[in-house]
Amino acid sequence: MRSRSALWLLLPIVLGAATAAWLVSRAPAPQRVNSEPAGLPVRFALAEAQAIRPRAQGWGNIRAADNWTAVAEVRGTVLRQHPDLENGKLIAAGTTVIEIDPADYELAIAQAEADLATLAAEVAQIDAEAANTDRVLELEEARLALSKADLTRTRLLVDQGTAPQIRADEAERAVLAARRMVTELQNTLELVPVRRERVAAQRARTEAALARARRDLEKTSVTVPFDLRVTGVTTDPYQYVTVGQSLLSGDGVERVEVLAQIPVSTFRRLLAGAKAPADILAAMRSGPGAMLEAELRPIADPSQIWQGRVTRIEGALDPQARTVPVVVEVAAPYAGANPPLRLPLVPNLQVEVTLTGAVLADAVTIPEGALHGEQVFVVGEDDRLDLREVTPAFRQNGLAVITAGLAPGERVVLDDIAPAIPGMALRPVEPEL
Repeated sequence: MRSRSALWLLLPIVLGAATAAWLVSRAPAPQRVNSEPAGLPVRFALAEAQAIRPRAQGWGNIRAADNWTAVAEVRGTVLRQHPDLENGKLIAAGTTVIEIDPADYELAIAQAEADLATLAAEVAQIDAEAANTDRVLELEEARLALSKADLTRTRLLVDQGTAPQIRADEAERAVLAARRMVTELQNTLELVPVRRERVAAQRARTEAALARARRDLEKTSVTVPFDLRVTGVTTDPYQYVTVGQSLLSGDGVERVEVLAQIPVSTFRRLLAGAKAPADILAAMRSGPGAMLEAELRPIADPSQIWQGRVTRIEGALDPQARTVPVVVEVAAPYAGANPPLRLPLVPNLQVEVTLTGAVLADAVTIPEGALHGEQVFVVGEDDRLDLREVTPAFRQNGLAVITAGLAPGERVVLDDIAPAIPGMALRPVEPEL
């Protein structure tokens, strides 16, 4: 009974094994599948050709574009000073700020005018004497003619024996005396032009002295030439000042300037988009203001923006940093000032200067992060990695400008690939915006 039970238990197992063997023998053989590794997913961006304006930044301190120092041109005692003549005060153009005692120069003017009157009287005297001498000369010339006629008659009588020789001698002496008088009068008249020239020279010298005295009198009043802010006062009322002594100093408030130091390489790219001048000296005379734009921001408050103008580039590089010294001018530095909300551009205020150069047309740009030294990763044909050597020009605002090695429209990898093997498979993925 037990053997028959065991047989029934083994029968299903045997049938199952036979069925499995039959199914395996009837199944098709496995096929070989050739598979390639999946590409590395990478983000990419297209190289673009666009117009871009190069920028450069520098820093510097504000300084006044116009400075004025009053120096005494005459000597004397300071009689009056303007009440606003103190450091930091604003004084309008044309305001008289210092008056020096004018007494000495008024006396010099009076003396020179008196000398001119004396010379004028002397000229009148010379003219009168010349007229008198002319009249006397006419009389003497007439007397000389009569003496000559008398001498002729006397000599005729002496020759006839009717008159003694002594009478002829007397007549000859009379002719000589008359001739001497005529000669003296003629000499006197010849000296009249010389006397007039001497008086004219004296008059010119006196007029020069008068002009100098009047000029000195004008210099006793010190007048401000333009609107300025007083920066120093070196004199006091009733103080005696000498010629050449400093009286006060001030800075103009109409315009200020800042000297910004720009690296040479950075400055060169500012002019990269400009046309090369045919004459460099002519370009220097016209100045770089036509090619560059300037913008200033105070370091203390970068939200403030001031528009400036590049006026010149100083004649030598900075001796230490070897940078280009660019002078930027700002007009109306007090316009719209409302401290502390908006600060005026006062001297020694530190500012950031941003220079914008000429437009670079069709510049090839890529994201700055895609540049690895002088190499970029490019998604090439069949989505294979291409290690491309490029020539970067500069980087600006997150972009790198490429001058050679890359064409617009090429796909540039944004991710770092390590290791980067040329020809490796990539799977480009559009970057998320």
